[in-house]
Amino acid sequence: MFWRKKKVTPARIIITGFALLILTGTLLLMLPFSTKEPGGASFLDALFTATSATCVTGLIIHDTALYWTEFGQFVLLLLIQIGGMGVVTVALTVAIFSGKKIGLKQRWVMQESISAPQVGGIVRTTGFLLKCLFLMEGIGAILLAFRFIPEFGPARGLWYAVFHSISAFCNAGFDLMGIKSPMSSLTDYTGDPVVSLTIAFLIILGGIGFLTWKDVSQHRFHLRAYSLQSKLILSATAALILIPALIFFFFEFGRPVWDSMSLGDRVLASFFQAVTPRTAGFNSVDLTMLSEPSQAITILLMLIGGAPGSTAGGFKVTAFAVLLIAAAATLHRQAYPECFGRRLMPESLSNAAAIVILYFTLFFAGGAVICGLEDLPLMDALFESASAIGTVGLSLGATPTLGTASKLILIFLMYFGRVGGLTLIYAMLASKKPPASMLPQEKVIVS
Repeated sequence: MFWRKKKVTPARIIITGFALLILTGTLLLMLPFSTKEPGGASFLDALFTATSATCVTGLIIHDTALYWTEFGQFVLLLLIQIGGMGVVTVALTVAIFSGKKIGLKQRWVMQESISAPQVGGIVRTTGFLLKCLFLMEGIGAILLAFRFIPEFGPARGLWYAVFHSISAFCNAGFDLMGIKSPMSSLTDYTGDPVVSLTIAFLIILGGIGFLTWKDVSQHRFHLRAYSLQSKLILSATAALILIPALIFFFFEFGRPVWDSMSLGDRVLASFFQAVTPRTAGFNSVDLTMLSEPSQAITILLMLIGGAPGSTAGGFKVTAFAVLLIAAAATLHRQAYPECFGRRLMPESLSNAAAIVILYFTLFFAGGAVICGLEDLPLMDALFESASAIGTVGLSLGATPTLGTASKLILIFLMYFGRVGGLTLIYAMLASKKPPASMLPQEKVIVS
């Protein structure tokens, strides 16, 4: 097999697996019976949509419900599920269920794929991952079915419940609500607690990562027993939901433009708008009506994303937390960054700095180029760029109008955001042996 070759690294296996899945999805979406319009989708449209689904982004050129047939929608859902789980996870799951022996190389690849701390117990971790995934998606589908079956009928209502549950847990943002109004997402359910809260909590559960859930299942309320990574993920996630939700409630949805919303609608909309930029892509309000400060906050949340080893994208909450802790340590003149009674490794800080700089550079460069190519307002272009590299899927409406070059930029950003910045770089650069000697140090003044 491909991954048994000695020179093939886990990083190369991961990026190749995603590329092959995107290509397969593209070919399936180009079939005549994948679209409701005769002739099928063009290669670029199919490639863009397959990339968006596989990278669990949610940016679309055509409304999913109106353009794609049931077969096309099923292909998208399959791409979302595999993309959310991870190509390597799916491949090894098939191997496990077929009775094949999982060697050390495959376990190593799996470790890199889900950001596990060690190779040992990786098969058991995969089993736990699958149980969590199907249990949470199943519960979400049941809850949504109570709302969608009375509205759309038994068959369509159940299909809509399953589709939106998987799309939400995988942080994909694809929806089938275009039958009400094209590109409307969940704006018809702004004040619906069943739909809004179910979708929001599925996004959160999928975004904190399976390794965090394993920690929670093992230690439950013994918080001190949690790993440092789990503590950082849970605390940072809570802060990144609570603080933006309060800002949206008091400053955004208190504006006169939202006077038609009730108090309950504003509470739900504030909570949902704080959750969904964490790489989910659903929206329960018209994003074009948001003020520029709220759009800027949304861009920042899209770039931060979710947790490592989760269905979410972005440069990850752990990278954001590590940089904040390091900044606090510097301001307090501490020798080392510390939190929760632990000292952070220098490797964590250097990786976090590299990832964040890389994401911000590509985000701004992509937005600036799109702005120049399409003559869009810079905020709109940056919003599209952040949505793509953060694998979010939120849009201010510019995606369907973009030209070929801009769509190719977004395709690259979506792919980069899903496989991971360091993964892509490690795959392209040959690994080097550590130097036998170290160069002398010299101080550089940075402030």
